Amino acid sequence: MAWISFPKIEGLASRQAHADLPEGTFERELGKQGFYGPATQMHHRHPPTAWASITGQLKPRAFDTKQLVRHDSDDATANVLFSNATIQISFIQISSNMDHLQRNADGDELLFIHQGSGDLFCDYGHLGFTEGDYILLPRGTLWRITTDNPVSYLLIEACNDSFQIPEKGIVSQQAIFDPAILDTPVIDNAFIEQQNEEQWQVIVKSRNSFSTITYPFNPLDAVGWHGTLMPVRINWRDIRPLMSHRYHLPPSAHSTFISHHFVVCTFVPRPAETDPRVLNVPFFHSNDDYDEFIFYHQGQFFSRDHIYPGMITLHPRGIPHGPHPKALAAAEHKHHRMINEVAVMIDTAIALDISAPAKAIEWPDYVDSWK
Repeated sequence: MAWISFPKIEGLASRQAHADLPEGTFERELGKQGFYGPATQMHHRHPPTAWASITGQLKPRAFDTKQLVRHDSDDATANVLFSNATIQISFIQISSNMDHLQRNADGDELLFIHQGSGDLFCDYGHLGFTEGDYILLPRGTLWRITTDNPVSYLLIEACNDSFQIPEKGIVSQQAIFDPAILDTPVIDNAFIEQQNEEQWQVIVKSRNSFSTITYPFNPLDAVGWHGTLMPVRINWRDIRPLMSHRYHLPPSAHSTFISHHFVVCTFVPRPAETDPRVLNVPFFHSNDDYDEFIFYHQGQFFSRDHIYPGMITLHPRGIPHGPHPKALAAAEHKHHRMINEVAVMIDTAIALDISAPAKAIEWPDYVDSWK
């Protein structure tokens, strides 16, 4: 089985994607399988986002996690914002030590620490964490968090699936980040000291419902382990992005973790493209096989207006999206020298459902922000 795929040029068009655009035109990319499949670059007389109005549910959407009602709990059921059959995305806020343990039997978990620091104790030992850390927990891992300050994190669940790292092809497996930089839990004094003979409860998520197992001791009582399955931690500051001064790389070049039905990408500070004939801002695109979710962690989000840390945008399939007018104008004059942003992007192959808590924090005027 193969795509019908052969290069063809029709009408007034550039020979290189994202470069040498015909004067007075706006490029839009139409692609299959996100940025991984065949694609065509269309040249338009007007920006594809220059709509007068949109009615119905299909529209670009934005959400502000700062408006979430704080649940001083790690219970993901109260914090799920977006989901489908293959993923659940939650925003968790805690301000004290978890008084129980939890385990997810439905799939791997990926935490991205937005604010705060603390310690994670799990089957495998002790792992400290701080702002900007990813922590990947294999399915079934028993864990809890202790902290002396408020912690908020994005929780990404790969339902009935696992997280892996992407193949990096010709740039080598050490590109973007060397797997040797991944940190793992240790059985240290802090881990041994938390072991006790007191009663502990374990909350287990299975088939999207919860059961409680009570032990007369702390089940985090390992004294050692060996093998190839374990939690890992990496901070966004350890990611060394692929760059080109003559070509705007698609988001897929920033892939950090993948599953069978979605991909997690990390945008980190990087130089902007300097070639005067090349776009140095994300191109308009219609990835109609994927929904695009972005969580804005910190920095200046150069392609978006009125977006600040802690906000989320959701660009569903079926409608084009791309840079705001100010970003497009700045790119035309190459005003960007450094892209100073940190954001987590998730492209999902199945459309995302929006929960009631997410709708309660939506910015309804985002759809008009391209005007």
